[in-house]
Amino acid sequence: MGGSRSRRRDVCTGAALVAALALPASTGAAYAAQARPGVLAAGPAEVQPSPSSDGAFRSLTPQVRAEVDAAVRGALKEAGAPGAIVSLSAPGKGEYVRAYGVADKATGAPMRTDFNTRIGSETKTFTVTAMLELVDRGALKLDDPVGKYVDGVPNGGRITLRDLADMRSGLFNYTEDAAFGKQLLDHPRQALTPRQLLDYAFKHPVGFQPGAGWEYCNTNLILLGLVVEKVSGQPLRDFLRENVTGPAGLPDTFLPAGAGFPQPHAQGYTDNDGASREEIATDWNPSWAWAAGAMISTVDDLRSWARTLATGTLLEPRTQAERLVPRTTFAPGIGYGMGVFLTDGWIGHNGSLPGYESVTVYLPEAQATMVVVLNTDNPAPGGQEPSTVVAGAVTEVVSPEHVYTISPTAAKAPKPSPTPSS
Repeated sequence: MGGSRSRRRDVCTGAALVAALALPASTGAAYAAQARPGVLAAGPAEVQPSPSSDGAFRSLTPQVRAEVDAAVRGALKEAGAPGAIVSLSAPGKGEYVRAYGVADKATGAPMRTDFNTRIGSETKTFTVTAMLELVDRGALKLDDPVGKYVDGVPNGGRITLRDLADMRSGLFNYTEDAAFGKQLLDHPRQALTPRQLLDYAFKHPVGFQPGAGWEYCNTNLILLGLVVEKVSGQPLRDFLRENVTGPAGLPDTFLPAGAGFPQPHAQGYTDNDGASREEIATDWNPSWAWAAGAMISTVDDLRSWARTLATGTLLEPRTQAERLVPRTTFAPGIGYGMGVFLTDGWIGHNGSLPGYESVTVYLPEAQATMVVVLNTDNPAPGGQEPSTVVAGAVTEVVSPEHVYTISPTAAKAPKPSPTPSS
């Protein structure tokens, strides 16, 4: 991004904007020769399982809990984050849920474990699940071209729904458009429609041909949301409630209709692209992220969703198996399936948008879940997402053979910038 203050962030993954990944050569994957920076070359990909061990996830004894406490407090200090909620659980190993720090800097009100939170790019896991449910019903096919359902898509006759779900479409990421960034910064409470978001993307040329590369792209998820609406005949929020969050038993997880944010919740703090004045983004309208990053949830719901997502409870076994096979890997043990990250044994997604970050993952080897929620998206020193710093510190304690990590450029979206991209 142009401009001295711009920083690459996630929603995500996907942090002020819903995640857009740019993976350097050091991740171990080659760049696509014809693609712009941040694009990975296509090729066979397989995430190798980490070595098995009875100690995949430590029992949450008083000693381990104390170690987790110390790790979280140290990570929050390192990241400069005001507050966090951390949840850990595994059968036979115990449960751990704790809030840290402050929810409101002005009043000093503490974080609480029952807070609602904006989950950013974790929304992608729900949108892709909705699309895959329609696949299971025979209402659409993964290899259908997106142009069959949405008009005006560049390369729409060649880009498949599968390409959209696993980030191999080649479409321009609308959150990297300079005019979009200016719109969001100047009018953060204004509602935007999915079609307006696509307009920002479609004025740009494609970066590579479908399937020829990999680039984290929020445009893909806006399109999948429209596909779900077209095929189901329902608004996306209704389809998600009736077919995903409802059956999954997630009473407090939903796609909001506007900027409304149910209480209780923490204030969300963002540095507004590195500006000297930190802003409170609690009531910013998340419609700009829609099917890519606008949902709201709670730690309790996310803990349940981690297992549902990773084990495929809502999908046919063959569909879930296909979902978890990444066609691209970034480093040994780290890849992306259809709307899910696979990182050193953990399956799930992270999320970030102005004021909030989260990580929700599941470790099949130990049937363990981890949820991390923060009330800032301001990057830690070195550019890492604060949620990655906290999640990494926690897993170094509880699952040292499976440490959660996504590189500073591998789960982040650009902060909106009024200056052109370079």
